[in-house]
Amino acid sequence: MAGSSFGNIFRITTWGESHGAGVGVVVDGCPAGLSLSEEDIQVYLNRRKPGQSRFSTPRKEDDCVEILSGIFEGKTTGTPISLLVRNTSQRSRDYSEIASYYRPGHADYTFDAKYGFRDYRGGGRSSGRETIGRVAAGAIAARLLNEVGISLCAYTRSIGPVAIDSFDPEECDRNPLCMPDAQAAERAGAYLRELMKEKNSSGGVVECVVQGLPAGLGDPVFEKLDANLAKAILSIGAVKGFEMGDGMAAAQATGLANNDSFVPGPNGTVTKATNHAGGVLGGISDGSPLIFRAAVKPTSSIAASQQTVNQSGEPITISVKGRHDPVIVPRAVVVVECMAALVLADALLSAMTCRMEYVKKIWQK
Repeated sequence: MAGSSFGNIFRITTWGESHGAGVGVVVDGCPAGLSLSEEDIQVYLNRRKPGQSRFSTPRKEDDCVEILSGIFEGKTTGTPISLLVRNTSQRSRDYSEIASYYRPGHADYTFDAKYGFRDYRGGGRSSGRETIGRVAAGAIAARLLNEVGISLCAYTRSIGPVAIDSFDPEECDRNPLCMPDAQAAERAGAYLRELMKEKNSSGGVVECVVQGLPAGLGDPVFEKLDANLAKAILSIGAVKGFEMGDGMAAAQATGLANNDSFVPGPNGTVTKATNHAGGVLGGISDGSPLIFRAAVKPTSSIAASQQTVNQSGEPITISVKGRHDPVIVPRAVVVVECMAALVLADALLSAMTCRMEYVKKIWQK
């Protein structure tokens, strides 16, 4: 299978299946000398693991990470970093029935159409557990970015029709929906409880804000920063939409309303009066906060009756069994944040070669 690797200099390859022995990732291109421990990565994995509230799958997994290579005496060595998370709570019997039919909203049919074979136990490589490798690698990327003053903060902007009206980043840790607005989280929880009674699910929007990003990351043609972010975020299985800054609303704006005026910044720098562009101009970061959103679809596995066909093409009615999230959005928050960190770490390292003065700073004697 092609397509399990991502990045140019800071490059990752994820591996493993939902109901296999484990899942993991190999990170290549991380500079030597970065302080790193299993605890640093575990903090991020704890944010996405299942079974933490009534709004996530009851599948219980500790999701404990093991570092197999690339670290010595608490620092990266510059060699590939291999990370493993073992699966301990597989219940493959929950999925034996779906071997004969295609679940609506899932990759069952397209996997069969491409490969002529699929691992029906929880979706195999198409399962949300594949994102464990992304999060583990993204934790390393975020640590690298933090070393140069770049920070990322992702959160739930909306669930179904309920959107946030205020922003308190600490509130994200106080409610199971990762919303920075306590009242919105309460309304969203009530909305989800009603859907659960109907054996239904909800989608929502994850927003991410990156602070401290310098101007000059990204390239003007095929390696645009926003294009690479879009690919990274849309590669998350449940994400169906991506926008930066004003996003789709820019299509209804005028040039005067949408353009960001440049103004003098502190110490002779240049800044912008507004940030409709979301921190990227011409595919290159402009030094403003980078702001983007990801639209996450409703959980496809629902217990309500649905119409589909079996492998013989005969129409049937199904009700998907197993342990599933009524909403994916809260657990997707850290995945979105980590995929952004991977793109930005790669762009940061790539930008080191764009000027002779940068090369001379390292190599000139």
